[in-house]
Amino acid sequence: MSTQTFTLPDVGEGLTEAEIVTWRVAPGDAVAVNDVICEIETAKSLVELPSPHAGTVGELLVPEGRTIDVGTPIITFVTGAAEPAAPAAAPPAPAAEEGSGSVLVGYGSGGEATSRRRRPAERPVRSTVGVIAKPPIRKLARDLGVDLTQVAPTGADGEVTRDDVMRHAEQASVFRNIQTPEWGDVREETVPAPQSARVGLARGISPARAGADESRTESIPVKGVRKATSSAMVQSAYSAPHVTVWKEVDATRTMELVKRLKASPDFADTKVSPLLIVARAVIWAVRRTPMVNAAWIDTADGAEIAVRHYVNLGIAAATPRGLLVPNIKDAQEMGMKDLARALNRLTTTAREGRSTPADQQGGTITITNIGVFGMDAGTPIINPGEAGIVAMGTISQKPWVVDGEVRPRWVTTVAGSFDHRVGDGDGMSRFIADVAAVLEEPALLVD
Repeated sequence: MSTQTFTLPDVGEGLTEAEIVTWRVAPGDAVAVNDVICEIETAKSLVELPSPHAGTVGELLVPEGRTIDVGTPIITFVTGAAEPAAPAAAPPAPAAEEGSGSVLVGYGSGGEATSRRRRPAERPVRSTVGVIAKPPIRKLARDLGVDLTQVAPTGADGEVTRDDVMRHAEQASVFRNIQTPEWGDVREETVPAPQSARVGLARGISPARAGADESRTESIPVKGVRKATSSAMVQSAYSAPHVTVWKEVDATRTMELVKRLKASPDFADTKVSPLLIVARAVIWAVRRTPMVNAAWIDTADGAEIAVRHYVNLGIAAATPRGLLVPNIKDAQEMGMKDLARALNRLTTTAREGRSTPADQQGGTITITNIGVFGMDAGTPIINPGEAGIVAMGTISQKPWVVDGEVRPRWVTTVAGSFDHRVGDGDGMSRFIADVAAVLEEPALLVD
């Protein structure tokens, strides 16, 4: 028998660190090759880490919630004669050189590994044992405070789906905050001033304020997606001169088209929303104004502008992990139905935490749908490596003048931020005008 130490593997895509989110094993557990030992969160993805060894778990070297660098020892295994054999149906172990780590689920060619570990009898049984749900769904439930044992499953073979969790969370929210907490009877109190307060007093800050600050604020570590997002946004905001334009649009015919597509047998198994028409409009408008799909590139000799003759369409998605922007590769090649399916896959994968780093790289232009939050318009920040981003506002009925008469119409606002180094106001304005024109008359897409 021998002890093997497993280090955090190089997850690729330029990522150098990850957070241990959840350990799926404990000391003394028997594991086989490819059993999932933990969930790790990088700046771009939540992935499962499979075991490179068969044997018994020795020691967990990193606690949950800690962010560590690639190459840091995370777990030990006791291997040897007592190693359990993997079941006959198990996929072959991924080939790896000594010390190279293992293939991450979703990154290797072997597909998604599942745990075959059996918990020892003395370990406490979790309340969700017996609930069929994938790890991203369990993570979503934890983030939303949903007890999976209380969720009615609708998936195949009784599996809890993302929609099941979201529906349960929405229903539960109705019963939250029924009573407003009362203020305490004591309005003020005097407490001994800590060292920080004495220092504050020397700076003109009252002891009462300095002492209260410690209980009035909460520190949230900046890591994972939030760390990556903040770094990217700062880089973009302070390196690319942003300019934003917007236009109010009568989107009534877009809403009529969406209604017809929903009723069409061709789209019976596909979710259709106004975002689909916006996506098609952006792709159409890019072809007419390609500079919004370009990128500014600094070179040793100065700079150059790379004009992409393809569209990797990014969709900003708000997820429990934070803002992710996966993109649809070569979206310009897709028809309406294929694009609708791609949008559904992209958003579902992102919200379930299954977007890979490859899904989020190589974008050429982005759409952010702030309308889902009830916002009319915004001034979004451009994704690094791109020159434009389109913000779609909420679609609501408003009075609108049509042929000299005021009528109720479905109205929205389309806004766009652009890198002024790459394009000028005329091109940016033409682009947004084109997007608006398609939303007003979707028949323009038929050409």
